[in-house]
Amino acid sequence: MENKKEHLNPEGLFKSPAFSQVVTTQGNGKTIYIGGQNAVNKDLEIIGKGDLSKQVKQIMLNLNIALKSCGANFSDLVKLNIHLLQGQDARKGFEAAQKFLATVSHPPIVTVLFVAGLGHPDYLAEIDAIAFVSVK
Repeated sequence: MENKKEHLNPEGLFKSPAFSQVVTTQGNGKTIYIGGQNAVNKDLEIIGKGDLSKQVKQIMLNLNIALKSCGANFSDLVKLNIHLLQGQDARKGFEAAQKFLATVSHPPIVTVLFVAGLGHPDYLAEIDAIAFVSVK
C-alpha cells in the first residue's frame, strides 16, 4: 500500500492558511508522538521567562529537534495541541510559531487551549505534536 497523507479543508468549514481542518494518513508510514514541549533548553534553563514569543520560539526549536531525531520535519506534522496559560495573548505565540511553519505547504490541524496552569510556574505554553512520515 502506498503511503499517503492528505490535508483537507472540507467545504462548509473555515479555510485557514495557518492550520488544516482534517488530516488523514494511511500506508506503511511511521506515526510520531511528541510529548508536551516547554521553553526549556537542553541545560534545563527556562528560556523567555515572562515572554510568550520567546517561549514559543524555544518550544518550536525543541519540536524541531524531536522531529529530526525521527527523520521528520515540520512538513510532516499532522496535529499540534497548544496549551497557553490563561491571560496570554495567543497572537504572540502564533506569530512565533508561524516563523517555523511558514514554509509548510500543508499546515497541521491545531487545537489551542487556555489552561489555569502548566508544569512550572514560569511556563507560559506547552505544545505536543503528532507527525507522520513514510517508512522506506
